[in-house]
Amino acid sequence: MDLKVAQAKVQKFGATLSAMVMPNIGVFIGWGLLIALFIPTGWMPNKHLNELVGPILTYLLPALIGYTAGANIYGRRGGVIGAFATLGVIVGSSVTMLVGGMIMGPIGAILLKKFDKLVKGKVKPGMEMLVDNFSLGILGFILVILGFLAIAPIITGIQNFLSAGVNFMTKRDLIPLTSLFVQPAQILFLNNAINHG
Repeated sequence: MDLKVAQAKVQKFGATLSAMVMPNIGVFIGWGLLIALFIPTGWMPNKHLNELVGPILTYLLPALIGYTAGANIYGRRGGVIGAFATLGVIVGSSVTMLVGGMIMGPIGAILLKKFDKLVKGKVKPGMEMLVDNFSLGILGFILVILGFLAIAPIITGIQNFLSAGVNFMTKRDLIPLTSLFVQPAQILFLNNAINHG
């Protein structure tokens, strides 16, 4: 494969990932302010307000990324199924599922878009809304279970492998080599998810 073609594909992939995260940067900033102010080592520690930090990272941020990823592919319907499918990986794992949203959101939107294309023009007038809602619900049901049972364990395994690699290198005083594990993890799971997840 030509180097320029490969470079263009990598840039396109990077732009796709960026389009999933960038519309939600304001929420990341707000979450960062909560951390800076209210965690026990923050500027104004507050045990009660600190309770917001975990659920936002665990549930809201991955679901927003799943919604945005789906919406980028198939509008509001894609966003809705993307968020729904993302909940399967969120609940199915003990690690932060930002990358889970980046996987499940597009999968849900692409499959729903293909299904809608298949049935377009074949649904009787007056039944469109019913078919639209049931197709999204049934496909979302399948994807949320798939995410819970299959995708979440895979992502958890990858993150656990990367964490174990860092711990192995650290215990043997090979600190410069930890970047072999940290950098891929930062790319896959974003910095804050590693630092606080």
